[in-house]
Amino acid sequence: MSVVDTTLIAGYTVGDGLVLAAALFVTLAVAMLYRAIMGPTNQDRVLAVNVLGTNTVVILALLGAALGEPWFLDIALVYALLNFLMSIAISKFTVERGGVI
Repeated sequence: MSVVDTTLIAGYTVGDGLVLAAALFVTLAVAMLYRAIMGPTNQDRVLAVNVLGTNTVVILALLGAALGEPWFLDIALVYALLNFLMSIAISKFTVERGGVI
């Protein structure tokens, strides 16, 4: 029996709680998507895209733990590295164009 199968409260398992937490992060990601599209400045858009990437990493990690699939964590790590590189690239591009992030 794994930790994910352990019963918490009223018949719900740890895995159910992790899936619920992932669903809440998806809801937050939808709110950030609005900010990424409708942000008044480029800085708002860059920050919203960075938060979306971080939410994606957290969602993948939660689903990996809830479903007992360790390869979800590998994908989350790669996505986190790509998210970091994207932030650096956007910052460099903005500074080269004369703007300041």
